[in-house]
Amino acid sequence: MAKESIILGIDPGTTVMGYGVIKTEGSKISLIDIGAIKMSSLKTHELKLKQVFDSMMELIEKHHPDHLAIEAQFFGENVQSMLKLGRAQGVAIAAALSRDIPFTEYAPKKVKMSITGNGNASKEQVAKMLQTLLGIKSLPQPLDATDGLATALCHHFQGGKQNTGKSYKGWDAFVKQNPGRKKS
Repeated sequence: MAKESIILGIDPGTTVMGYGVIKTEGSKISLIDIGAIKMSSLKTHELKLKQVFDSMMELIEKHHPDHLAIEAQFFGENVQSMLKLGRAQGVAIAAALSRDIPFTEYAPKKVKMSITGNGNASKEQVAKMLQTLLGIKSLPQPLDATDGLATALCHHFQGGKQNTGKSYKGWDAFVKQNPGRKKS
């Protein structure tokens, strides 16, 4: 990563999307923004996905990030929930790629391990560690916001690279690295 970098971290969702923005200068880390977009009042999945996209574009225009770090979906038993979460993640990634912002996805356990040293840490443990690391006076609610922030910080701690995940510089890079996923 460059000496100075702005990282947008996203915890995707269709009920709540958490985000955190940090600026790094060498080993110095500054909190720029943290919050959560609540979408529970929106009636349809389509409206929620549009809100994810619109919110991402607002965050991109406001902060001009150099990188997007996004939490990968976890595998659960509810297939419908996983599909909805995957769509939200895809829409957030598409927003970043539309502005040529490279992204890296991180497994939830990788994010927790990077922040707390424990891949099974609770949301509260991650939030408390972030509070200590970044000098946050009061924790935002809901904790999806700190999950987004944790993802950004994880990206910084990983040096902007992840050996076990996937990182793409744009659609062309994605297609080249995933020839089997392309429709003919």
